[in-house]
Amino acid sequence: MELQAQFSRIENGKTDPAFSAIEKIAKALGVGLAELVNADDIFTDVNSYDKSVIEKMALVDQLEEKEKTAFFSILDALVSKKRLKDSLSNALNALNLA
Repeated sequence: MELQAQFSRIENGKTDPAFSAIEKIAKALGVGLAELVNADDIFTDVNSYDKSVIEKMALVDQLEEKEKTAFFSILDALVSKKRLKDSLSNALNALNLA
């Protein structure tokens, strides 16, 4: 079974993970088993979308340094584009109000 599908079944409560899977998840996330077991207490205000992002960032952390650099360069470019777009939109709105 595909790993992502297995994690989805675990997250949706359709199956319980084996202890070895729990150990691997904790290791991939860089947390101890106790932290992983108490994750609901830690992430009470984090929705499932954010948990998905956290899991994806754990995967990014496993990339080779060159790949990480490329990933973060793309992410920085997208965030910069968004900020520029928002700034220009705010400036245009300010001009229209004046």
